[in-house]
Amino acid sequence: MGSVEQAFDRIIASGICLTPAGRVTADIGIRDGRIAAIGALYDRPTAERIHVPGLHILPGVIDSQVHFREPGLTHKEDLETGTRGAALGGVTSIFEMPNTNPATTTRAALEEKLALARERSWVDHAFFIGAAAENAGELATLERLPGCAGVKIFLGSSTGSLLVDDPRVLREVLKHGTRRVAIHAEHEARLIERRYLVERAGAHPRLHPIWRDEDSARLATESVLRLAREVGRALHILHVTTEDELPLLQAARDVATVEVTPQHLTLSAPECYERLGTYAQMNPPIRGEQHRQALWQAVTDGLVDVIGSDHAPHTREEKSKPYPFSPSGLPGVQTLVPIMLDHVHAGRLSLERFVDLTSTGPARVYDVACKGRLALGYDADLTIVDLNARRTIENRQIASRCGYTPFDGMQVTGWPTMTVVRGQVVMRDGQLLGTPTGQAVRFASALPAGLPTTGPSLAGAAHPR
Repeated sequence: MGSVEQAFDRIIASGICLTPAGRVTADIGIRDGRIAAIGALYDRPTAERIHVPGLHILPGVIDSQVHFREPGLTHKEDLETGTRGAALGGVTSIFEMPNTNPATTTRAALEEKLALARERSWVDHAFFIGAAAENAGELATLERLPGCAGVKIFLGSSTGSLLVDDPRVLREVLKHGTRRVAIHAEHEARLIERRYLVERAGAHPRLHPIWRDEDSARLATESVLRLAREVGRALHILHVTTEDELPLLQAARDVATVEVTPQHLTLSAPECYERLGTYAQMNPPIRGEQHRQALWQAVTDGLVDVIGSDHAPHTREEKSKPYPFSPSGLPGVQTLVPIMLDHVHAGRLSLERFVDLTSTGPARVYDVACKGRLALGYDADLTIVDLNARRTIENRQIASRCGYTPFDGMQVTGWPTMTVVRGQVVMRDGQLLGTPTGQAVRFASALPAGLPTTGPSLAGAAHPR
């Protein structure tokens, strides 16, 4: 007797799929939250069939750098509003940063965030542990906890209280653990030294990249790369902004991977500060056109591994304070996909490169399990986009509690039309569907819960590029 053909929970039909083998028009069969088949499935039984002819089906976008402000700063953002924006923007997973209040530096703080996300997060999620002098010896254990994206180090002060600017503490932090460490690279001593440039009230935000200058980025990146090589620890340098850092990073591919943001690829000084004022203020700063073009060359050359939004909202009241008393940070999780698709439309990168930077790349860098590819057995995380859709980004569309975007009024070509998280359609045509069902992201380089967290690491250097 022949076997009974098993039904799919859902089939996404007739889309142009970006698979590891190339573009192919195919159906994707989903069962139990995973991709169970890719091919011609028109005659296969399914509970639901969604036709998407002419649309491109991408592996779910992973935004590996967001600040959702919960706990303690929920007047700016929380996990529900932040992940709502992610889902509306075509993002299927987010990694959230530790500079909340209290900072995420302990097991209890990590578990609190995971509990807060339960039944409130529209997308899958993980949380970074913040490095500090007081938890350096525990980081090897903390980084392996379920739901932990890894360790984050702030070399320069930014929003929040986390800061590791003592070389001895930095060495101690890097010695404890094996997973890739995310780095905010600005040189604190130079920032303090140059603070006088903007200390007077009413200074113009165009001074922001002059205060937090190219040398502050270069010195921090240079020193942390040197130390990482000495102790044998892999790094991920976040939001790289300067032409000066790129040769250093190119020479350090064995220890470091690279992230840039849509903001630094799209905006440039001084124009953005003249037009947006403090609404263009972020750390590290948006810099001049020479640096923006150098970042694009790094994207073209393959030096950049990841595009992350560095979504970091503040209220309008806070951003309207006179510089330099205005806080640094811009929202971006909801606009990452349309901004970068517009760059695809303009020919600055291919759609395949977009997928590598926003899905495959983050999964590779952070050793994410079962995400980042359209492949059998992987989570059915899908970002479905219309490459021909012309839209205007507007403040009123923004789900973030801050309610604005630095890209207000920008016309783009390319738009997310559907967000699928582990087989569940959470956004379709700009509308959220159902209820939040996001789960903790799993990492291949973290030990499963219940296994010993002492002794040799099972992770090794998974991607030592």
